[in-house]
Amino acid sequence: MTILLVHGDREYLRDPGEELQTDLGVLTVPENARPGDVLTTHLDEEFTVRRLRGPDLFHHFERTGAPMLPRDVGLIVGETGVAAGDRVLDAGTGTGVLAGYLGRIGAEVVTFERKPEFADVARENIEMADVADAVDVRTGDVTERFGDLGEFDVLTLDTPDAAEIVAHAPDLLADGGSLGVYSPFVETARDVAEAAREANLDDLRTMETIQREMDFDERGTRPTTTGVGHTGYLTFARKA
Repeated sequence: MTILLVHGDREYLRDPGEELQTDLGVLTVPENARPGDVLTTHLDEEFTVRRLRGPDLFHHFERTGAPMLPRDVGLIVGETGVAAGDRVLDAGTGTGVLAGYLGRIGAEVVTFERKPEFADVARENIEMADVADAVDVRTGDVTERFGDLGEFDVLTLDTPDAAEIVAHAPDLLADGGSLGVYSPFVETARDVAEAAREANLDDLRTMETIQREMDFDERGTRPTTTGVGHTGYLTFARKA
């Protein structure tokens, strides 16, 4: 099981038995290392063992593009109500952040990635997240597999042709199933909303995701001038 080794603002991923070499010294991760353990390098610098959690996936997954931010993942989880035991169809795997989060919740995820090299990276990330039993990364175009996928409790999309897939949502979703679509551009979000409306899905709504971190110092308080405030648009709907 991959763990984090933390020293101040430094973080390193290692498996039990692997060696860590930095300017702070060298240490070998014990096979029985557990979260909360403190490991010491040969230079007497201490690293704390930390178990990987959801936000760590975003920061440490190997990237093949811009991954979905934790704020967007949180909205998808909250708005779709995805839960342990749910069957989820995901398209546009990318780095695998969303699929990894959903797998850690306990959902059974089938995720499609068109680019073979991206799918390979996603599989490695999912393995590192220790959810390979829950997340099935498939290479290919989900639109070519509609006939043999069955029904799902949740449909999540992060792909340019999302509107085309949404048109088939009534056949892909079980009764009461939920749809969550991430769109980087408002034009795509509009197309998705129109497709959902034409598919007679209920509870249709689209929201922009904006968050501002706050800076606190001796001069006063204000929103930070760094970081990303706007990320994209999320469209949600539900099959009656």
